[in-house]
Amino acid sequence: MTPTLRTARLLLEPYRPEDEDAFVALFQDRRVCRWLGDGRLAPEAEDRALFGRIFTKVYARRLFDVWAVREDGRYVGHAEIKPTEAVGGHEIVYALAPEAWGRGLGTELTEAVVGHGFGALGLSEVHATVMVANEASLALLARVGFARRRDIEEGDGTTTRCLAVVRGEGRGSGPSVGG
Repeated sequence: MTPTLRTARLLLEPYRPEDEDAFVALFQDRRVCRWLGDGRLAPEAEDRALFGRIFTKVYARRLFDVWAVREDGRYVGHAEIKPTEAVGGHEIVYALAPEAWGRGLGTELTEAVVGHGFGALGLSEVHATVMVANEASLALLARVGFARRRDIEEGDGTTTRCLAVVRGEGRGSGPSVGG
């Protein structure tokens, strides 16, 4: 079961069925979805099906850890850490609602998930993939200690940057992170 993580301002906990509308709203926000997957807005029904699979596949089979991210009890984002063939290891994925941007919550969230990877999961490195155009996320990951490994030229002409942080080298590896 996905554990609950706490930071100074955030609570990362397993999703509840009543989070569906907030999850869908996050992934239907064009400012958010432009940085996820292929950058295109998915039909709402696909996001609802994705939410359902968190329960029927991910949690039911204990495939990887997925969290609802809350600040003061309010849903503000999504986070996960999962094995991914594209990076040959565990990758973090996160999304915050635009109203949560610019206050350091992304850094706090990333440090918590990376700390969980190094602690509870026993990983020696954690990966992330980010569109090169997403300068804010690249800067956030650099602050946490992620370094560029390689770039992937996508079929649509965009570039995805593959990054990693090694245990003991990033800010997320310290004891301030729950897990």
